[in-house]
Amino acid sequence: MKNFSKKNILLCVTGGIAAYKSAEIIRLFKKEGADVRAIMTESAKEFITPLTLQAVSGNQIHDSLLDENAEAAMGHIELAKWADIILIAPCTAESLSKITHGRADDIMGAVILASKAPVFIAPAMNMSMWSDLSTQDNCKVLSSRGINFIGPADGEQACGDIGPGRMVEPDLILDLIASSIKNGPLSGKTVTVTAGPTREQIDPVRFISNNSSGKMGYAIADACYEAGAQVNLISGPVNLEADRSHNLIKVNTADEMLNSVSNHIKDSDIFISCAAVSDYKPLEYSSTKIKKEGVDDLHINLEKNKDILSYVSEHFPDTYIVGFAAETNNVDSNARAKLLSKDLNMIISNDVSDRTIGFDVDENEVNVITKNTSILLKKDKKIRIAREIIALIAKEFNS
Repeated sequence: MKNFSKKNILLCVTGGIAAYKSAEIIRLFKKEGADVRAIMTESAKEFITPLTLQAVSGNQIHDSLLDENAEAAMGHIELAKWADIILIAPCTAESLSKITHGRADDIMGAVILASKAPVFIAPAMNMSMWSDLSTQDNCKVLSSRGINFIGPADGEQACGDIGPGRMVEPDLILDLIASSIKNGPLSGKTVTVTAGPTREQIDPVRFISNNSSGKMGYAIADACYEAGAQVNLISGPVNLEADRSHNLIKVNTADEMLNSVSNHIKDSDIFISCAAVSDYKPLEYSSTKIKKEGVDDLHINLEKNKDILSYVSEHFPDTYIVGFAAETNNVDSNARAKLLSKDLNMIISNDVSDRTIGFDVDENEVNVITKNTSILLKKDKKIRIAREIIALIAKEFNS
C-alpha cells in the first residue's frame, strides 16, 4: 500500500517520448487516493494531448504562465502552495538545465521556485545526453539542493540505443516516492497524538465540550506519518476521517482519553497533546434527562479533570512531550508558563480569539516555543503548519 490518500500531487510533464506514460502515472496516483493536477510544457503537448491528461486527472491542465483564466482560478503561487509533492516525469535534459539555473519563464519553473513541496525528478533522455558532463553536473547541483532523482533506468530507448536514460516505469516511480516519504526524520519512531475535543456528559442528552474540530490534531498525525513515524491517534468526537495508516482510538471523555494515553504512551517516543481536553466535568451525572419544568436556575457542580500533560510528564520523563496552548490573551507568555510548569520539551501556542485561525477552520498561525527558542509559523493551511511543526520536533528530538 503506497498510501497517497489526501495528498496533492503536481505532475509536471515535459517534452519527451515518455510523456505518453504520464497518463498512467496520474491513474496510479488517483487509485491511491491522491488529487492530481498536471503542468504541461509546450513541447510536452507534441507527445500527448492536454485533453488526455485532463480526462484522466479530472482537473484543468496548466500550460501557460500568462493564461489569464488559469491565474484567476489557480495561479502559479496558488498551485505551488497547493502541491504536497511535485513530480517531473518525464524530465528532459533541457528541463533539467532550466531547473538547475532557476529559470521561471514558464509555469513549471515558476511553480518549482515558489513551492516548498518536495520535488522528484524522473529523467528521460538519450543515454549520451544523460552521461554528458553538463547533465551530470546539473544533477549534482539539484541533488545538493534536496531534489530527489528517480532513475533513469537502463534499457532500450526510442532511438534504438541501449543504456541508461529510460524513464522509470510508473508503478516503480510511485513505490520510490512512497518509500522516500516513509524514510523520513521520524522513521522507526512511534508518536502518540491526541486530537479533537472531549465531551463531559451532564445527562444522557447534554454535555460540556468546546469548539475544537480536530483538524489540527489530524494534520499533526498525518505529518508524523509522512515523516516516517508509526502513529497512535487518540481522537475525541469529530467529523473527520482519519488516514487509514494511523492506529485510531476513539474516545469521548477526558478520563477515557487519559486511559488511552496511559495505554499507548509506554511504547511511544514522542507524545503530542493537541486535543482540547475539558478542564472540568460534572461532579454528578444524571442517568435520566434533567427536565426544565419547575426549574428556573440549574446549578451544575464541576470538578477538575486530571491533567493529561502533567501525568505524562511525571510518569514518562524520557518521552519527548509537546503541548498545545490555545489562548485568547498573553498568548506566548501563558504558553511559556505552561511549558515550564509542566516540564514540556515544546509547546505550540495560537491565538484562538482570532476566528480565522485555530478552532474549526482550515488555517492556523502558531508559535513553536521551547525553553530557548520561539519560532513563528505564519498563517497557512493546517497541514502545512503541521509539517513545519513536525520538522522542528524531529530536529529537536534527533539532536
